[in-house]
Amino acid sequence: MENLYNYIEHTNLSPTLTGNDIDRLVAEAKQYSFLGICVPPFWVKRAKREIGDSQIILVTVAGFPLGYSQTETKLEEIKHAVDDGADEIDVVWNISAFKSNMPWTKIEIAKCSKLVHNYQKALKVIIETAYLSNEEIMEACKLCVDAGADFVKTSTGFAPSGAKAEHVQLMRTTVPSSVGVKASGGIKTKAQAIEMIQAGANRIGTSSGIIICG
Repeated sequence: MENLYNYIEHTNLSPTLTGNDIDRLVAEAKQYSFLGICVPPFWVKRAKREIGDSQIILVTVAGFPLGYSQTETKLEEIKHAVDDGADEIDVVWNISAFKSNMPWTKIEIAKCSKLVHNYQKALKVIIETAYLSNEEIMEACKLCVDAGADFVKTSTGFAPSGAKAEHVQLMRTTVPSSVGVKASGGIKTKAQAIEMIQAGANRIGTSSGIIICG
């Protein structure tokens, strides 16, 4: 498969990363013409500075990695991230509320979506497929679509397992073509990346982009 770099969000969300790691991530994204990078909120401003006038999408996270922070906290995270230069926000939805059958799950995503779209940015919702049955994955995707999400995303990379092709395919068949699917979590080889794309992924979140595209 050609042009794998067009799918790659070159990612470093390690708890021990440094400023030098951020600079290296951006430099590598420029060298390999990756679609974007994904960094922690604390490093968005520095990453934006390093990106400069390059056409690299700057992605960060909110409610990461467990998703059960208060909605107000997630909204504040989003505001700060956009102010610092983020183009897209990957928010972890409230799995705890979803498992409790609370309507607040959808309300929260709608609030995040409205805020992100007011800034003319994009919202991805991490549903953490490792904790969901196939039926719950489908329900989660429909909920995210109804609440205005631009993408549904498999994983944070912090759960017991990451992206699986069968889950990506299920997500792709559940959401309309206007909504993207991002596969992330444990994607370390070219073969895995191709499998995810063939299953329907529009984006690949990985810290192994150089290996995949090399």
